[in-house]
Amino acid sequence: MLHTFAEHIWIADGTDVSTAGFVYPTRMVVVRLADGKLWLWSPILMTEDLSAAVDALGQVAHLVAPNNLHHMFMADWVEAYPAATVYAAEGVAKKQPDLRIDVTLGNSPVQVWGDDIEQVVIEGNAITQEAVFFHRPSASAIFTDFLQQFDAEHFSGWRKWVARFDLMIGNEPHVPRKFRLMTRDKAKARHAVAKILDWPTERVICAHGTPVQTGGAALLKRAFDWLM
Repeated sequence: MLHTFAEHIWIADGTDVSTAGFVYPTRMVVVRLADGKLWLWSPILMTEDLSAAVDALGQVAHLVAPNNLHHMFMADWVEAYPAATVYAAEGVAKKQPDLRIDVTLGNSPVQVWGDDIEQVVIEGNAITQEAVFFHRPSASAIFTDFLQQFDAEHFSGWRKWVARFDLMIGNEPHVPRKFRLMTRDKAKARHAVAKILDWPTERVICAHGTPVQTGGAALLKRAFDWLM
């Protein structure tokens, strides 16, 4: 249910979701902070087994919706862990007006987990504003939709051709073409990505793609060459 990715960081893969006929897998990241409490990124469909596995790691203190496309299952986790602080990217509140949001994610460090995790919000994109995170102890960059990588057989029929054109299919994670085209304010996006490229990244996690264990900094440089 939970797979160790690096020290103090775990991944859980959940049920698929469908958008405009395209099926996407879901993925959650769990980080144990220096204080022993847990930080949950992009929570997936809650099950008894999953919540029990999470509880075995520590106390859930932080629930994070990193962009306005990854919030579908947040409400159940907020209800199950009412003492946790809820963080959400801009746009989530509009899509889920009944969801309790305590902190809207921005570029200011979050003091309670800033020693463990840095964040940068990629602004200037018409699809979504995405908060990208860097877990210092494991040197892991955590992306939601700005990096994607699907196996060539994941999609079928005409969707496979669309996915290939969109750069969702490849031998390593890429920024999908739609996100490139919808980056309307390139100066803002470039400013954010410059900060991300300064991180000493070794590992990369993305919601839709194979986790990367080595060479993360070089991968990110290749992925964002179109912008930088």
